[in-house]
Amino acid sequence: MNNATQVLAAFREMTANKAISRDELHELIKDGILAALAKRYGPNVEAEINVDEATGRIDITVLKEVTGEVEDPSRQISLEEARWDDPEFEVGDIMEVPVEFAQFGRNAVMAAKQRILQRVREGERQKIRDEYEHRVGELLSGEVQQVERGKLVVLLNRARDADAIIPWKEQNPRERFRQGETIRAVLKKVEETPKGPRLILSRADPLFVAALFKLEVPEIQQGIVEIKGSAREVGGRTKVAVSSRDESIDPVGACVGLKGSRVRAVVQELGGERIDIVPWHPDPEIYAKRSLAPARVAKVLSNYETRTMTAIVDEDQLSLAIGRNGQNVRLASQLIGWQLDLFGSREWLERGAEEALFGGGGEGEYESSDFSLRDLTELAPATLAALEAAGYNTFFDIIDMDRDDLLRIPAIGVAEADRLVEIIESMTEEDTGAEAGAETGAGGEGLTPADDAENFPVSG
Repeated sequence: MNNATQVLAAFREMTANKAISRDELHELIKDGILAALAKRYGPNVEAEINVDEATGRIDITVLKEVTGEVEDPSRQISLEEARWDDPEFEVGDIMEVPVEFAQFGRNAVMAAKQRILQRVREGERQKIRDEYEHRVGELLSGEVQQVERGKLVVLLNRARDADAIIPWKEQNPRERFRQGETIRAVLKKVEETPKGPRLILSRADPLFVAALFKLEVPEIQQGIVEIKGSAREVGGRTKVAVSSRDESIDPVGACVGLKGSRVRAVVQELGGERIDIVPWHPDPEIYAKRSLAPARVAKVLSNYETRTMTAIVDEDQLSLAIGRNGQNVRLASQLIGWQLDLFGSREWLERGAEEALFGGGGEGEYESSDFSLRDLTELAPATLAALEAAGYNTFFDIIDMDRDDLLRIPAIGVAEADRLVEIIESMTEEDTGAEAGAETGAGGEGLTPADDAENFPVSG
């Protein structure tokens, strides 16, 4: 067996467990030999390399341009020197110099091997990047390979070569995993390290809860129900806001499942962590009321410049709104993205706000804020287009319109007008609905914000 045959056999063995095709192997060998030639002839050497795996032969031909003045010896040769080999050479011709593989020394062969190994590693790293950089937020599964100073090293089921870890801060402190145990986590980010990409997984991020709901709720997988936001204190409580693109489907009911089966599966994976599921709303004030569930909120006052809200609740609802160690109001604030200040009705009255709270003269000041009609997910696209064509773009543009006014708008028929009246009434009766104890229909119509704890908060 000649030297080239031995090298081919070694390269085949080296790449056998890397899932590399024969063509890819040949390209790697050529690239490695080019690296070896560069050590002998110079960095810009050009060559033709042919690999015959059947015979174990490697043909190497170095190509040099014939020039009058040599500027780069690695790829050029002088006319005088070229004519020693063949008197007919002219400037601009390409001289072919055959090189026997046996002429390569040990250092050149090692350079070829290092280049091949480097290319293989780069290919594996790029494959991991391509596969996972667009999968942030997805649920991944594997087994705990090692527990190392608090972090978990995970061997993924589908990409066993990937470097995947769960840092201590991304774990639930109530959970303990041992080597060999099966584990599920969400992909939080792909981190670049000197050794290549590293997958950072998490069981503490709100993304993990969202990924579990996507796994359990077909309507989320189909894009009918959407998770609009989530806030979490790992091991304690999570709040999830959901909405539906189909008015016939209640987003909260879809996430809860028949007799709570879907949310129960999520709670079980989270080790009994409590989950509150609330219906999202485009109006921040209504959204804030719902986010404070299961407490009933009497009034919400907003400051849009500072993005702060003041929520007033009855005294018997105050402890429920605050939650254990302030957890409920803290999570509600994170969910809506506003600073949320909470007051009991007695403290608010002592501040001289009796009239504002009970509507004695300043009620108009505390009405819900205006918002675009495009934020009304229950509004049919054709109806929205007809309203916008007539110059009605926000909710306040139509809030005082009755059925006859709506029928005068081109392309608005009886059914569309009746539906618009229902939407306006449901939006403007939000506060009174709490006292009446409105019930939720199949499509979530009439669901009052943070009023009926049985309708949307789900406790694990």
